[in-house]
Amino acid sequence: MMNKFPILSGWVACVLVAFAGEAVDARPEVPKEIKAYDIDFNWGPGGPNGFPNPGLWADADPAAHVAWYKSIGCNVIQSFCISCNGYAWFKNGAVPEQPGLMHDFLPEMVKLAHRENMLVLGYFCAGSNTRWGQTRPDLSYGYPSEPHIPYTDEYLAYLDSAIRDAVKKTGMDGFMVDWLRMPTSRQSNSNLWLNCEKQLYAQLMGEPFPGESRITPAQMTGYGRKAVERCWQTIRKAAKETNPDCLVWLTCCDINDPNIANSRALMETDWLLNEAGDTARTEAAQKMIGPHTRLVTCLASWNNQDPDVIVPEARKAGIGLYGFTKPTQGNLKPPASFYLQKPAQSFQGDDRNIAVLARTYLGLPQDFVQPAAEAPVPKPAP
Repeated sequence: MMNKFPILSGWVACVLVAFAGEAVDARPEVPKEIKAYDIDFNWGPGGPNGFPNPGLWADADPAAHVAWYKSIGCNVIQSFCISCNGYAWFKNGAVPEQPGLMHDFLPEMVKLAHRENMLVLGYFCAGSNTRWGQTRPDLSYGYPSEPHIPYTDEYLAYLDSAIRDAVKKTGMDGFMVDWLRMPTSRQSNSNLWLNCEKQLYAQLMGEPFPGESRITPAQMTGYGRKAVERCWQTIRKAAKETNPDCLVWLTCCDINDPNIANSRALMETDWLLNEAGDTARTEAAQKMIGPHTRLVTCLASWNNQDPDVIVPEARKAGIGLYGFTKPTQGNLKPPASFYLQKPAQSFQGDDRNIAVLARTYLGLPQDFVQPAAEAPVPKPAP
């Protein structure tokens, strides 16, 4: 029997779709100019390492967060599926939620952001997860706040399940993949390899593990590239099989790391972030990416980049902009007026980055200063 209604393929520009009696906003189009930010829930006090104690910021209100991102002119919000402490930012998932989570944070943020024509991308950290390290000590080099997880079959099965579950349940438009790197924390095991990683080496290299004192740099790189590629294939397959339109956003702190440089991951990723932010690595990345991959550069206090240099260079080259920093006012950052009522050059660190990005995202000149009584903040430029 012929269907009475035409088949709608992809993300068609319908405004609302009726589902289970509730109006659900359609996904916005991917913007031509990426203007992204992240209030970063990965770093904070209370945990057993540099990552926050589970449940820190569990009172975060998705409406307040979406309003903040809108106020500085973002069209892309980077939020969290699972932060590095190993707990999820949505309810009733395959991974336990942040203890005391007041809202179904990520799904609610997605709904609200879509109404404001903003995309929401979540986050997974491939190489570090405190909860995994605590619950599977046989498969992790402890749980420091650095890459500590070998990409064993068991871990990739966990990652596959977590990604499919998050993509399906949250409605997010994609997610960032961080720390797609080899373990740097073997020193927690007296620089000895775990049995699980010795087995993984033999599995991937087709030869027995040669021993910690005999493994050559070439063998290390060969093993590292195979392990990283297999992890990448798991991530991308889980995302695209669950939602073919899911954006996978890979971030690299060093695009020239021999385990990732000129890799399949760089060729296949939808978006690529040069987290170091420097022009040299961004230019190097342009030679390693696929024809569809979009480049994004980063402003954050750790990479010590000058926003007055990076922002105009990126915009001239058609490269997206992104920044991140941890919350400083409860689970948020100061309001947009804080950054606009004083000259951008009067700020330091991440506050200066936000001040410059907000003016850029809102289509304002960098010397713009908003009078204290003026309201509301100008709307973003289209």
